[in-house]
Amino acid sequence: MKSDLQTAPAPNRKQQREKPGEKPASAVSRQDNFLDWLIGFFSSLRLTVILLGLGLVLVFWGTLAQVDLGLFKAQNEFFRSFFVYWGTKGGFRIPVFPGGYLLGGMLLVNLVTAHFKRFKFSRKKAGIWLTHFGIILLLLGQLLTDMLSRETMLHLREGEAKNYSEAPRETELAVIDTTDPDTDKVVAIPQGLLGRQKELSHAELPFRIRIRDFFPNSTVEERVADSVEPAAATQGVGARAIVRESSRETDMEKRDVPSAVIELLGSKGSLGTWLVSEYVTSIQTFTLNQRTYQVALRQRRFYKPYSLGLLKFQHDVYIGTDIPKNFSSRVRLERPDTGEKREVLIYMNNPLRYAGETYYQASLDPDDHGTVLQVVRNPSWLTPYLSCVLVALGLLVQFGSHLVGFSKKRKAP
Repeated sequence: MKSDLQTAPAPNRKQQREKPGEKPASAVSRQDNFLDWLIGFFSSLRLTVILLGLGLVLVFWGTLAQVDLGLFKAQNEFFRSFFVYWGTKGGFRIPVFPGGYLLGGMLLVNLVTAHFKRFKFSRKKAGIWLTHFGIILLLLGQLLTDMLSRETMLHLREGEAKNYSEAPRETELAVIDTTDPDTDKVVAIPQGLLGRQKELSHAELPFRIRIRDFFPNSTVEERVADSVEPAAATQGVGARAIVRESSRETDMEKRDVPSAVIELLGSKGSLGTWLVSEYVTSIQTFTLNQRTYQVALRQRRFYKPYSLGLLKFQHDVYIGTDIPKNFSSRVRLERPDTGEKREVLIYMNNPLRYAGETYYQASLDPDDHGTVLQVVRNPSWLTPYLSCVLVALGLLVQFGSHLVGFSKKRKAP
């Protein structure tokens, strides 16, 4: 008598054999589960609420910090950073809270992930897609503006022309080879390297630069003959000066004035120490290998392939008062590589837009014979306008489609 129970067929060893390079089913399953978890995490509404809550805390904390740090420094430490750091006197820094870049980036990822997971593209959802795309573009444009935009200043006196603008809150150590009477060769070292590195070298320089001391904010005084304090340096102005470190400025109307004591090291040894600072206005020169050099700590310069010269500055006030009515600068723009040469009038609410930069009338010299132009370079300046148009258009499309559908239902018998 045959049993109703049948044994399972023996497994086919050839079918069980895995192909070369093929992942086991369990590994594929784990990867799929992890991917699903990752998408679920970044698209969750809970993450949105947490990020918005952290953003409120960051805004409140950063606003309070402006009292001690000032607006400029508080913006950099709280909103233009990935983390808010707690620092010690020894320079050790610990991240204690997410910064503006991190929260904004996470919100952007959260919005994009949630949108593509929950919304399917259709004609009825076209307004929602446009609105969300406008918000995404707004967040992305703000991030690009913070990271790519640059604001500098151009100070001109009547009859003066310059082919560079200067960053008011950044400095650079400039080593200038002035041997050639027609052309200067400049090596510029940004301020960030002066505070981090102890020794610098460059292929264009036949000597090394050792940073003895760097002061982010300082005061420089003339050293009296019988002073017990040692001179700041052994060469140049520093042999007759004393430099002291000062607390960092927090007032937006003021700025830090850095100073540094540097030692120049040639192939045959030290060339002495030099004090470089914006307080030092005289030219400091030295000679090495029959070439003449200058050293100076100055505001960071951004050179351009054209120059602007101030022809006339006009400052008008209301009759009987000191209230400014209008101030304008008539400048001559010259570009040697294209032969362009023309005059431009820059005044309030009428800037000059040229070569990706915008020149605004910002300030003036007290004697009314000099002007200060603010130079703004922002490659993403169109994104806020475009994003607002997309959001408005999306809302109109979405509400308009619902309104049309509702009116048709009302008319139906």
